[in-house]
Amino acid sequence: MHIQMSRFLARALRAAAAAALGLACASSALAQAPAADGGAVVNADAITQYILAQAQRVNAGRVDVSVGQLDPRLRLAPCAQMEPFVPPGARLWGRGTIGIRCTAGASWSVSLPINVRVFGPALVTTVPLAIGSLPGPADVRVEEIELTREPGSPVLDLAQIANQALTRPLAPGQSLRAEMFRAAQVIAAGDPVRVRVAGASFAVNGEGQALNNAAAGQPVRVRVDNGRVIMGTARADRSVEVRL
Repeated sequence: MHIQMSRFLARALRAAAAAALGLACASSALAQAPAADGGAVVNADAITQYILAQAQRVNAGRVDVSVGQLDPRLRLAPCAQMEPFVPPGARLWGRGTIGIRCTAGASWSVSLPINVRVFGPALVTTVPLAIGSLPGPADVRVEEIELTREPGSPVLDLAQIANQALTRPLAPGQSLRAEMFRAAQVIAAGDPVRVRVAGASFAVNGEGQALNNAAAGQPVRVRVDNGRVIMGTARADRSVEVRL
């Protein structure tokens, strides 16, 4: 445990040192000669390198960065030293902004539009999938995709969506996102179901009729043989468990 912790601390220190070095290099590179009108100039290449260094710390995939232009109407005072920063609550993911502030020679802060595209592996459909489908190994393959192109969390393994059904149709070549799925229905209203009533020291098995739809783990009402309605929990094997 001590050795593992030492290795963890060593990796953390190396990451912190790399981040500090990246910030120092970016700050140095951003110290530019003034524009022809005497205003400050922002070095887009230095900004790109800073964003790449920051984004690659938190994203395992390939990263591509595009830096936009400042509002041409801005007239910034000459600045001897500039520093990039990520605004509070911002994420280097997709379209957004990064902050640039002057730390020597003037006192101003501006936002610069950026687009951070992150690429990585994800499951992609190989066949059309209908609403309610439970994708299997033959329906998907792993491909490198642009993770930032669509909202949601990419699915990397079918285990992430086990016993979950699609809530929308998908065409071949579309990536799976966790938000596209919900727990698959295992019991429908009117289905005959096996009922297991269990207490601290006993268990009784019987049969009944489900009165509502339910996915595994969801509550379901069941009418048993004597006409009584009881509440239980749906299980993946289409049975109902009642705990007393």
